[in-house]
Amino acid sequence: MPWKACNQMDERLRFVARLLEGEKMTTVCREFGISRKTGYKIFNRYKEHGLEGLNDRPKAPYRHPNRLPFQLETAIVQLKEKYPSWGAPKIRDKLNKIYPMVKLPAVSTVHAILDRHGLVKRRKRKRYKAQGTTLSSAKHPNALWCADFKGEFRLGNKQYCYPLTITDQRSRYLLACESLTSTKADGAFPVFERTFKEFGLPTAIRTDNGVPFASPNAMFGLSRLSVWWLRLGIKIERIKPGHPEQNGRHERMHLTLKKEATKPPRFNALQQHERFDTFIDGYNHDRPHQALGGCYPAEIYTPSPKIYQPPTPLEYPFHDRTIRVTQCGRLCVGRRKINLSTVFAGQDIGITEIDDRVWAVTFMQYELGFFDESVDRVAPKGQNPFALKVLPMSSE
Repeated sequence: MPWKACNQMDERLRFVARLLEGEKMTTVCREFGISRKTGYKIFNRYKEHGLEGLNDRPKAPYRHPNRLPFQLETAIVQLKEKYPSWGAPKIRDKLNKIYPMVKLPAVSTVHAILDRHGLVKRRKRKRYKAQGTTLSSAKHPNALWCADFKGEFRLGNKQYCYPLTITDQRSRYLLACESLTSTKADGAFPVFERTFKEFGLPTAIRTDNGVPFASPNAMFGLSRLSVWWLRLGIKIERIKPGHPEQNGRHERMHLTLKKEATKPPRFNALQQHERFDTFIDGYNHDRPHQALGGCYPAEIYTPSPKIYQPPTPLEYPFHDRTIRVTQCGRLCVGRRKINLSTVFAGQDIGITEIDDRVWAVTFMQYELGFFDESVDRVAPKGQNPFALKVLPMSSE
């Protein structure tokens, strides 16, 4: 085998020692697992430089043909020290005025030099903190749907069940109750799509700030599921963290669901799903609700006139460019890759130059943020553009 990883210097010493004792090069190289070419190279380095020749040599190149002249690097640092508020683009423009005959480096190289000398102040990125949105009051069916995952529980076969529930807030009508294996978006998408096809589209959907309805690390807390809702023309409502009473009607239904459909749990998911279907039928057609004046939810609820249709491609005729977000959540602008968010993967985004080398990023009618030449990341707006602009309602 090749040199042992324990200590290459010791292995080279043993190799040379055996050669000095008179052993043949071919035999020693075979036992050490190296080629004769490598063996002669090590032995010749020992004969020329002694023990020092057996040490690892630096692998850095002797010369850097593309390295910036130190005079120009010194000028960049001096300009930054003289004008601390200037960034790399402005310093490069100033150098072009001072040295018009010199080939100047790219803005990114100027920025790298400033960073290497500790002259770049890194901004602390503000992480999104869920705060909830303004909540609306539903006056008629389909004005507001509520969705949530009831707490998971174990089935008889020891598998976990995560019930995803959807209700109409005005009529209390239970639209869906599906047993899923996790809270991931891949399982939630088909449930909402089937519900939309059967009952039409609501005006808004109210959820908490958990997965898959929101993403704590994404821009404005959006998720792939909520972006899809926006594309369908559905507004987003989110309750404040730690305030489940803001979705009180839905939580009250969960209490009834827990008592009547989960205790005791069924053996497997198929049997539990059948039990959920029975609960839905009884909850909507046989159970009077005091808040509805003793009526059944089915007597109040009517399907939405908004028919579900897959969203059409977005167009931005009044923007400079339309760019499709890559699967890794980036905007490809020329050779640059601008980080946006993976929740917009596959969506079309409009960009407009609003100032010198500053572009505004728009999704549908919402302004997401800005990016410039210095940073390859979209900086979000200060205010959440997806928050509802309606009067607040009392918690229920």
